[in-house]
Amino acid sequence: MCKSSAEMRVKMEREVAWNKYNEESVKDVFAFAEDYRQFISKCKTERECVKEAIVMAESAGYRNLSDIIERGKTLKAGDKVYCVNMNKAIVLYCVGKQPIEKGMNILGAHIDSPRIDIKQNPLYEDNELVLLDTHYYGGIKKYQWVAMPMALHGIVALKNGKSVEITMGEKADEPVVGISDLLIHLAGEQMDKKASKVIEGEDLNVLVGSMPEIGVKPKKDEKENVKKYILKLLKKQYGIEEEDFLSAELCVVPAGAARDYGFDKSMIIGYGHDDRVCAYPSLVAQLNIENPEKTTACILVDKEEIGSVGATGMHSKFFENMTAELMNQCNQFSELGLRRALANSNMLSSDVNSAFDPNYPSVSEKKNASYFGKGVVLMKYTGARGKSGSNDASAEYMAHLRKILDDAKISYQTAELGKVDVGGGGTIAYILANYGMNVIDSGVGVQNMHAPYEVISKVDLYEALKSYEVFLREA
Repeated sequence: MCKSSAEMRVKMEREVAWNKYNEESVKDVFAFAEDYRQFISKCKTERECVKEAIVMAESAGYRNLSDIIERGKTLKAGDKVYCVNMNKAIVLYCVGKQPIEKGMNILGAHIDSPRIDIKQNPLYEDNELVLLDTHYYGGIKKYQWVAMPMALHGIVALKNGKSVEITMGEKADEPVVGISDLLIHLAGEQMDKKASKVIEGEDLNVLVGSMPEIGVKPKKDEKENVKKYILKLLKKQYGIEEEDFLSAELCVVPAGAARDYGFDKSMIIGYGHDDRVCAYPSLVAQLNIENPEKTTACILVDKEEIGSVGATGMHSKFFENMTAELMNQCNQFSELGLRRALANSNMLSSDVNSAFDPNYPSVSEKKNASYFGKGVVLMKYTGARGKSGSNDASAEYMAHLRKILDDAKISYQTAELGKVDVGGGGTIAYILANYGMNVIDSGVGVQNMHAPYEVISKVDLYEALKSYEVFLREA
């Protein structure tokens, strides 16, 4: 007898991952979530993520590959190394027992997130208010980034070769900055605009000061006294001049720590879940691996939000070049061997998915949407509309991963990024697939994606960690 459609529907629905935990084992879920919460509270830029990743890696016994090359040391199975690219991207390897040309098991995620960047010539005074001009980074709803406390993060590179790290607005006793919005009483015309035009890009100016130096009487007809005082403060606190903005990388991001979310504390709200909610468990999974059969790698890259371009994005040759260096230090390098290593590899492109939101059900096709609490998300294809820009992993690779995850009792679900004609998005998957390796998107469902504050489920985060660990061991 044929099964009813209702029976088939129930069979295809994924179980809620929380149900497999008890009061004791759920402590592991919350403990890992707390580690992650602290990580994203501290690491709000790609530079900060790389810096923290190095600390974690070295604590786990990883060595800088550049140092090994410089000293002429060789590597063997079980050795662990990392490579840094311009302080904005990092790749970590654990050398396997098999020859590297047999292929690697690779985790890849991005550590950049949408934000507001400071322009190169940003500082100006307008009616005794000092502001910074900005340029937004990545896809954002501009109207979401106003009227909230913001923190300043970044570096200023000086002509003497030194760099000044700047973080302001994260500690309770530090000032914050922000972008103003128009009061509702005068916003009649603004409220009639399309959402994309409510706040214009050139109006995302950050207010940073409003008073001149106290006790200093300005000369007659002297202008921009507030700006002069701000520059004096910058000189005193950071040792920087106005022209140093030309070689600065500064951004404003939501101020404050990520927080537990919900009466049950089952979720986390914070800035930058996309894509640190995948980057962090990828990193931890890599650090937890010891003496693997196949070489494992974790790639954390920059620039995904603007197309993975540039020297620190996935389109660069950094990963390929570092893999060549790794093989050379293992006495395994040949050009053909490198090509084989990349083509024979398996990869999880770890990026987020849009979790179903009951407030906006019309954009999702429910049978093929991801849900909070149902585990890590496998996305055979992403892209937009007609799968444009999609990797579209093979059926055979999907079956391989299903077996690995099912055998390990990992909670997982499959999903697309919204209804077919509604929109879509891309990841780094298609870039690595250019080598001919097996690649699929695998990540965590997120609500409020690309907003200043995004939301994730703690159990999905934990299942992602477990899935990444078993993938590195078994793929």
